[in-house]
Amino acid sequence: MHPFQDLTHFAGFDWASDHHDVTVVDKQGIIVAQFRFEDTADGWHNARTKLNVFPLLGIAIETSTGVVVDRLLDAGYSVFPIHARSAKQYRLRKAPSGCKDDNLDAWSLADALRVDGHAWRTLKPEDPFTMELRLLCRDESQLISQRTALVNQLMSALYEYYPAALEAFEDWTLPYAWAFLQQFSSPQN
Repeated sequence: MHPFQDLTHFAGFDWASDHHDVTVVDKQGIIVAQFRFEDTADGWHNARTKLNVFPLLGIAIETSTGVVVDRLLDAGYSVFPIHARSAKQYRLRKAPSGCKDDNLDAWSLADALRVDGHAWRTLKPEDPFTMELRLLCRDESQLISQRTALVNQLMSALYEYYPAALEAFEDWTLPYAWAFLQQFSSPQN
């Protein structure tokens, strides 16, 4: 990783689940590389080969966590996260019409890093224990979100078909609330 002032090239990394688009600009903002690669082992190998041509490279990306960020950090790149709202504003500077495409997003991120990156923070690789804890917390958070969505669906159905049951419990995540519903699945039981 290199400090911002040492960077000679700036990449915008527009990531997706199955492919990624990358645009690299120089200090003058001229596009010197632009490519798409598949999210596979071969795709990542080819991308690193193309990016390693620029040894003093900073990469702007619209996230601060995840597998893509971990791979970029593991490869030794200086990674600068950008918030989605800020990324949208940079994109609007490049395309005031609001049109959106992956190359435009990558280019606007690269140029934003070139112009304003001196004030951005760079990400640092996490130690293995912190990474494991972060993954576990993310999994727990996702499971809680799923549970909340299911409880909301249940309460909506109860409101429509069995409103008296809603008065029985305040917390529908507890096991005895579910046991009640299994035992008394309708007002007739």
